[in-house]
Amino acid sequence: MDPVAALELRSVELQIPRNNKDHHTQDLGSSKLILRRGQIFILTIVFSRPFQPQKDHLTFVAETGPEPTELLGTRATFFLVQTRPENVWSASDFVIDSNSLQVSIFSPASAVIGHYTLKLEISRDQGPGVTYPLGNFILLFNPWSTEDDVYLPSEALLREYIMCDYGFVYKGQANSITSRPWNYGQFEEDIVDICFEILNKSLYFLKNPSKDHSQRNDVVYVCRVVSAMINSNDDSGVLQGNWGEDYSQGTSPLEWNGSVAILRQWSARGGQPVKYGQCWVFASVMCTVMRCLGVPTRVVSNFHSAHNTDGNLTIDTYYDRTAEMLPAQRPDKIWNFHVWNECWMIRKDLPPGYNGWQVLDPTPQQTSSGLFCCGPASVKAIKEGDVQLPYDTPFVYAEVNADEVVWLFEGGQVQEILAHNISYIGKAISTKMVGSDERLDITSSYKYPEGSSEERSVFIKASWKLLEPRRNSSSLLDLLGSENFKDKPVQLQLHLARAPMWGQDVLLMLLVRRVPVRDHVQGPVGLTVRFCAQALLHGGGTRKPFWRHVVHLNVDSEKELQWPLLLPYSNYRDKLTDENLIHVSGIAEVEETGQFILVLKEFSLEPPYLSIEVFEKAEVGKALNIHITLTNTLMVPLNNCTMVLEGSGLINGQMTKDLGTLMAGHTIRIQLELYPIKAGRHQLQVLISSSEVKEIKGYKDIFIAAAPAS
Repeated sequence: MDPVAALELRSVELQIPRNNKDHHTQDLGSSKLILRRGQIFILTIVFSRPFQPQKDHLTFVAETGPEPTELLGTRATFFLVQTRPENVWSASDFVIDSNSLQVSIFSPASAVIGHYTLKLEISRDQGPGVTYPLGNFILLFNPWSTEDDVYLPSEALLREYIMCDYGFVYKGQANSITSRPWNYGQFEEDIVDICFEILNKSLYFLKNPSKDHSQRNDVVYVCRVVSAMINSNDDSGVLQGNWGEDYSQGTSPLEWNGSVAILRQWSARGGQPVKYGQCWVFASVMCTVMRCLGVPTRVVSNFHSAHNTDGNLTIDTYYDRTAEMLPAQRPDKIWNFHVWNECWMIRKDLPPGYNGWQVLDPTPQQTSSGLFCCGPASVKAIKEGDVQLPYDTPFVYAEVNADEVVWLFEGGQVQEILAHNISYIGKAISTKMVGSDERLDITSSYKYPEGSSEERSVFIKASWKLLEPRRNSSSLLDLLGSENFKDKPVQLQLHLARAPMWGQDVLLMLLVRRVPVRDHVQGPVGLTVRFCAQALLHGGGTRKPFWRHVVHLNVDSEKELQWPLLLPYSNYRDKLTDENLIHVSGIAEVEETGQFILVLKEFSLEPPYLSIEVFEKAEVGKALNIHITLTNTLMVPLNNCTMVLEGSGLINGQMTKDLGTLMAGHTIRIQLELYPIKAGRHQLQVLISSSEVKEIKGYKDIFIAAAPAS
């Protein structure tokens, strides 16, 4: 009888549409097999003859990274078995049908993420084997798998924090928060490859490629690498920061609509940092990368965010008697707002109780282990003041919990404390609400209610941990017990009398209320109030004053006094930054006692409103008419207007259109035709920028129906 012919490989069917759908990666395209770890995928292998399990021996080999080895976890060798073993690479549950073999391949939930090659070695009895390539695949984290460290047990949260490709950045001021749309675009073609390109340009990879690859099974490690690589302070990172006002060598941070153009530009130029980013751009690009890699991620804004360089949990600010805010004496600052990320994961490197949301901050503020990165810091650890836990928890704790001490500064030295604000920093911590375009306030996940006994006790606990080693040099622990600044005979408040629009006069109202306190002078009180308005920089500092005003008031004990203040457009017209933020401060001197009382108001000027309308049903491949309307409500023309449209699933890349000059009081109406690309819920982002106003943004959520079956 003739011996059986050798078993040879004829073809392989990777079943990409089926596998990608099962692994929630179908939106990443159908040209590549893209899988999530901890989950089976199906292959169909066609041989030269029927497979004989008793005599034919199949050995599968999966490899990733340079010089893969079993020891490093970058190479796995496994045999064909009928029943799948637990949480190791395996090939099982096979079905033989004539010359074809259907087999289930399983990757463990602890596998290294990355680009893999899969090979098959065929041998018979004790004879030599022949190795065939089966194909390539990409392996990602799997938040649907209970065994994965990024497991998120909620389909609604997974839809938001993995599958949603758009969102909002919250900016402005704590009392006037503005939302700006952002196109994450994590499913756009080539983005997944760019994400791994980012990992492969990190300093860790360049120093030791094999070791770096072997650690890519650890979400904590991958997050730290990405946090360092989104900025370019140490490496060929994605974005170059710029907190000045000259963006002529690149793009203003205000003029980005999304992450895709940034990532593609970085990749196309061989890893040259893209100009320019600020905190919301860094965080939004990191959100794209982490969602693409399979880590549930959201973008978070913290208003009045402290940057406490010396770790003493106080930020000092200074004013002179004319109410001018002075430059800081130290590098500490209070950002108007600061934006970072939260990533969802189990923290096996921490004691129990610190799983869940972790802060990661790619904005280059401070080094961590020698690189400009930050986190992951457990949100629970921040709330409980457990600042000894890694990574960078003290820094993030200070961002939301530091105290502000306001000083009167004259003659080259501080004269007195005007205020000790224990609740100014860390306000209105915000993220996008799940399944909605509304804002969600998550301040309570970072700290107990301001002024509560729990909040102060956590603050003192964290303060002792941070400050005890240098007890003698700290003024904070002394300040904590000295809240008894002299009572003031009046209370002052500044309000906006109407919505502040860019290009129009701003009307403010000063409210003065007499405080009946036993030790105060009786009868009317005389006040001299000196006001000052300055352009507010994103980093919390100010420019020189562009408006000053002095009022003299007599306040009776029974009355509340209201005094209008007009800030003319002509005063601020050429004095603001592109973010149009204004800082108004007033210092009242009490004539009877010589006391000084500080009153503040910070606000952003609102740009004209942009309207986007769609009057018909959207369908893949079918023309969709978009109607965009902008009325110039300002007192001046808008010159050099340009419009940029972006939206994953709606537009491939960006659309740009020059609009010229829009005269004061005039309206421009634009009609455009789009051809939607992907079914599902998508968002169109529109940016109109001009020489006068850099950021007029609008958005429209659009549900796109699938094309009818032909």
